[in-house]
Amino acid sequence: MEINQNHDEVRERIRQGLLHTESEASFQDPLRRTDLVFEYNNTRPGDTGRRRDLLERILGSVGARTVLLSPFHAGFGSNVHLGDDFFGNVNLTFVDDVEIRIGNGVMIAPGVTLTTTGHPIHPDLREDFRRFSEPIVIEDKVWIGSNVVVLPGVRIGYGSVIGAGSVVSRDIPPMTVAVGVPCRVVRPVTDEDLKTRTTPAT
Repeated sequence: MEINQNHDEVRERIRQGLLHTESEASFQDPLRRTDLVFEYNNTRPGDTGRRRDLLERILGSVGARTVLLSPFHAGFGSNVHLGDDFFGNVNLTFVDDVEIRIGNGVMIAPGVTLTTTGHPIHPDLREDFRRFSEPIVIEDKVWIGSNVVVLPGVRIGYGSVIGAGSVVSRDIPPMTVAVGVPCRVVRPVTDEDLKTRTTPAT
């Protein structure tokens, strides 16, 4: 009973984004799908049935018409939720100690990291890999460019574009273009963007 109470206390600290150690959180290790991720990454690209089956076993939930290119990486896998019509390019990394929820029609370019977890600034607090975790939410129809890092607790709003190489440390509002380190909104997405690259140059 005491062990379960301790687990409940650790779960509550994790839920609140408070510090916890590797040892304290080790009871969650059975939720890790790292062997299945390895298997997925070594499956032939053309074996779509097998890949879909593995993805459904790895992830917390997966929508229809999902494309996730190999290799990808996940701390757990079971804390990742993908919507319909998701496209994830190579070397997508999910640091999913807590939930990462991705909506419908999201596109993610190569080399992106989505990390729900960080570590204390003071070195005396980093013993036993002490850390904190906050969920990430990516709403529908977001496009994330190459080599972006999304940090704990961030929500990226509907239809937004995150420029390549950005570090997203705060929420991004819907229908905006945001770039930089740290990532900042530079302009809205407007109807003028409907005309981009739609007709040949004259």
